Amino acid sequence: MKHVVEMVALALLAAMIAAAAVVVWRRFRPSEEEEGDGEEAAEYMSMMIALLYALLLGLALVTVWELRDSAEGHTVAEAGSLHQMTVVAQGMPPDQQRRINELAAVYATHVAQDEWPRLAEGDGLGEDGWVLLRQLREASAAPPDATMDQQVTALELLAQLGTLDDARRGREADSRETLSPVMWAGLLIGAILSVCILFFFRIGRSVSHLVMAMGMVVLTVFLGLVIHHLASPFGEVMGIGPEPFTRYFPAAAEK
Repeated sequence: MKHVVEMVALALLAAMIAAAAVVVWRRFRPSEEEEGDGEEAAEYMSMMIALLYALLLGLALVTVWELRDSAEGHTVAEAGSLHQMTVVAQGMPPDQQRRINELAAVYATHVAQDEWPRLAEGDGLGEDGWVLLRQLREASAAPPDATMDQQVTALELLAQLGTLDDARRGREADSRETLSPVMWAGLLIGAILSVCILFFFRIGRSVSHLVMAMGMVVLTVFLGLVIHHLASPFGEVMGIGPEPFTRYFPAAAEK
């Protein structure tokens, strides 16, 4: 809630600054200067710039939402495979089953308590999780005196481990993805052009138009902040959390 209030406050501040700028502009610039043969062309160009910027905003929103969706999918798949390993491990000898369950719980706790804060800061996963994954692989191997059923169970464990490994690598890749600097530059330049044109081409003469223009500034700034937060799929504001792990392993949520 705090971050939402901050986003709205920034948007309102931007609208007030823009409104103040247009009032000053109207005060020191005679209105007669606005009339001329080029007014229709200016209005057409302003409409085209607004349309192109709307398309750019839509493209950016789709991009960051797909990034978040991918991160959520990899997280759910990773947690689901880890939980499935504890279910399949029931077909192994008791000592081996206990070892797999312990390692799975440790892995889930490490992901929820250690890796997630690192992902939120953009620091990557680190090596400890991969070490735990190798230990899980060693613990899932069939024992020398395994029965036929236990050998089949070991193969199923390794299959689930392969899915977990792929999902973990996908989660790591998602943490490194973000909007390109070119896209951010286009969003910033487009916002400035749209707002400036909106305020300085006859809008300021009417109070109602001025209020609507301020509303557009609020919406533009708000959407920019939404894109910024969605571009961090594991961030604190609009990113996904480790709930898929804590749902299967409640102890992972305890600190």
